[in-house]
Amino acid sequence: MHVDLAPHLHSDECNELIKQLKDCHVTHDVAKFWGACNDIERLMTRCLRREREGRRQRNAERGILQREKLKSRSAKEETA
Repeated sequence: MHVDLAPHLHSDECNELIKQLKDCHVTHDVAKFWGACNDIERLMTRCLRREREGRRQRNAERGILQREKLKSRSAKEETA
């Protein structure tokens, strides 16, 4: 299963692949079950994975900064 494929959640590149996959599913309404759209789906999955890994990295960096702020704040409170 994929994450939510709403356009406002993804980059233009991934949105284009999502659109291609949806179009493929409409065009090949039966053949999709035998892999007619698998190549596009793999590309879309890779794109969504890159987005997720980018978010994970940004969140980790933001968490490090927040922990540093908390440490400095608690150090200031201990000295006061």
